[in-house]
Amino acid sequence: MLNSKPIRALVVDDHFMVRMGLSASLNVEPDIEVVAEASTGEAALQAYRLHRPTLVIMDLRLPGMSGTDCIATLLGEFPEARVLVLSTHSNEEEIYRAMQAGAHGYIVKSIVREELLRAVREVHSGRSYMETTVAAHLAERRFRRALSSREIEVLRLVAKGLGNRDIANTLKIAEVTVKLHVSHTLEKLGVKDRTEAATVALRRGIISLD
Repeated sequence: MLNSKPIRALVVDDHFMVRMGLSASLNVEPDIEVVAEASTGEAALQAYRLHRPTLVIMDLRLPGMSGTDCIATLLGEFPEARVLVLSTHSNEEEIYRAMQAGAHGYIVKSIVREELLRAVREVHSGRSYMETTVAAHLAERRFRRALSSREIEVLRLVAKGLGNRDIANTLKIAEVTVKLHVSHTLEKLGVKDRTEAATVALRRGIISLD
């Protein structure tokens, strides 16, 4: 017998109560059924392979494999997969990375239920969906010059209070190279000093101190 609910969802979140609440909210809809849940990126991939849902609702902050890496891996294996990000966070760098990985929509957990359902149905139908604030953050990010992976490494150590010499020793590069990376980073972020660079990078989600 064919399933009468065309939207078969996989819910991915590391918090049990969030998964339970989201699943309960979706399952009362006549066209939506949560067919699986997962608390990690690795478990999400296994669940997708087993259940082949038509929509994945994905948190980004997961233990082990990040939600962004999970999206990229999932779409590499299943290009037809549809992914809607549902995250607590809406900083521009996290949004940008998720969309670059292939997410089809991005909403925040604080949205009202009606918008959640609209996003689920839009993404499932093949369209993109982005909450208004998220769309604004993404537009801002697209106009900025991206930091290189090495510049991000240096910036993360700057944010932890390390000086150029300590950063050079940690990364095993020349101190003059560190100075060059810091200079380029300040220019790209449009800030005047290291403290402001660290503050802006943390706020935008470019780095974290976790």
